[in-house]
Amino acid sequence: MTTSAEHEYEDELSRVAAEKFGWPELRPEQLRAMALLMAGHDVLAVLPTGAGKSAIYQVPALLLDGPTVVVSPLIALQRDQVDGIAGSAAPAAVAVNSALRAAERDQAWRSLREGEAEYLFLAPEQLAKDDLVAELAGLGVSLFVVDEAHCVSAWGHDFRPDYLRLAPVIARLGRPRVLALTATAAPPVRADIAQRLGLREHREVVTSFDRPNLNLSVRRCADEAARRAAVLARAAEPVRGRGLVYTASRRDAEQYAADLAAAGVRAAGYHAGMKAADRDQVQERFTAGELDVVVATSAFGMGIDIPDVRFVLHAAMPESVDSYYQQIGRAGRDDEPAEVVLFHRPRDAALQRFLTSSPPPADTLAEVARAIEDHDGPLPPGEPEELPPARRTRAINLLEEAGAVSAGADGHVEYADPGLTPAQAVAKATATAEARQRLLRSRVRMMGGYAETTGCRRQYLLGYFGEPHEGGCRACDNCLSGVAEPRPAQDAEFPPNSAVAHREWGHGVVVSAEGDRLTVLFDEQGYKTLSLAAVRERNLLSAAD
Repeated sequence: MTTSAEHEYEDELSRVAAEKFGWPELRPEQLRAMALLMAGHDVLAVLPTGAGKSAIYQVPALLLDGPTVVVSPLIALQRDQVDGIAGSAAPAAVAVNSALRAAERDQAWRSLREGEAEYLFLAPEQLAKDDLVAELAGLGVSLFVVDEAHCVSAWGHDFRPDYLRLAPVIARLGRPRVLALTATAAPPVRADIAQRLGLREHREVVTSFDRPNLNLSVRRCADEAARRAAVLARAAEPVRGRGLVYTASRRDAEQYAADLAAAGVRAAGYHAGMKAADRDQVQERFTAGELDVVVATSAFGMGIDIPDVRFVLHAAMPESVDSYYQQIGRAGRDDEPAEVVLFHRPRDAALQRFLTSSPPPADTLAEVARAIEDHDGPLPPGEPEELPPARRTRAINLLEEAGAVSAGADGHVEYADPGLTPAQAVAKATATAEARQRLLRSRVRMMGGYAETTGCRRQYLLGYFGEPHEGGCRACDNCLSGVAEPRPAQDAEFPPNSAVAHREWGHGVVVSAEGDRLTVLFDEQGYKTLSLAAVRERNLLSAAD
């Protein structure tokens, strides 16, 4: 409910949106989030892909005294956002990243200092640089925006250790208002985001995850040859309009694209192994309607806002329901019907478990832990020098995630507890890595559950995000075929988002109930689906604080 303090800002926000950006009307969730920011609150906004999350900071930024910093993970996404603002009547936006020449970076900072630019886009790793944070601190930042905020949560599907350093940076900037934005965050992830970013007196604006215009289906395939033939046949149908095909590998993206092109479809592949200019060209051609199908790995899609994508096909099972939801959310943004099909083989889950398994780097952890102990003062960036940079960074990130070390904004690292021994630090980091692996594997199980369910797929999908749905959607294959039976969407004793304790698995949060099954996200074990009958008969769960 909007309070009078928030309501007083709505007319002014609407006026600025119309005058500066040409938006005649703001969506209720956009306006509420903006008004909450203007009233002085930190805000966590969870809005589906294509719902206009960027507007939530673009408009209030013009009413607050001081520049707005936007932490955005991809240079391509930053460029799109900068270009979008450039096409409006708002003050300029600049990005400071590794793609700029020194003169371009100097000009960007100069425009911010002189008030010519209002928005500054940065990648999270940029904020590990002490001189950059010092420069920001002198600008009087009024709003700090964290885009793709699920990346800050260890429970989020795209956790990035660089996001862990944002809370100290926010404090160093004098604690400006904070806006966290994401398209996918179940209740436990939202709580984790708020805690890790240090949100104060924050408010949450969360819209429904339901997309009724998306027809959900799963097609089981006996082997890879059958799947390939089925995907190609479905993607090549001439009356289907533009669409996306997601694959598990770069090689598959290239092969599917070549096969579709050979069949006369205007298709192109897209993956992270391509040159940036080639990726940009594919994206531009698809946006301009020069391509009918883009075949891509998960690298494609962030920031893409094309209203009339009529189908999204998956030629392999994604690693999580979070990723799947985000990818299918690129279909039907015009609210017209769109088709979503997962082409599934039962062995996909085993393959995903293999792909998401990575043992803790015990030797590297030990080397870094000893170097921190042996160094006189905090360990400088780039040490120990004998370790390859990627391995060294992963080890430090693990140690920091485990709370064994703390990293300053200047990149120096020291033990969080001076009494900690290297062996204890390694043990903490190893336990954290193993818990994360259990979480990743549990996400794969949940995605496999979606593929195999005989119930309403929409109920399963929404339940994963903590949103009750009674089933019977009449827009998924199970409901349309009459296979799905109505199942209660929640349990009175264990409602969604309630804290529970398991005798063996410890603390957890109820995610959803589906008929006689209960899904719980446990801190150390990840997602577990339990029989409600067994829970009650054996007294497996109890309420927790």
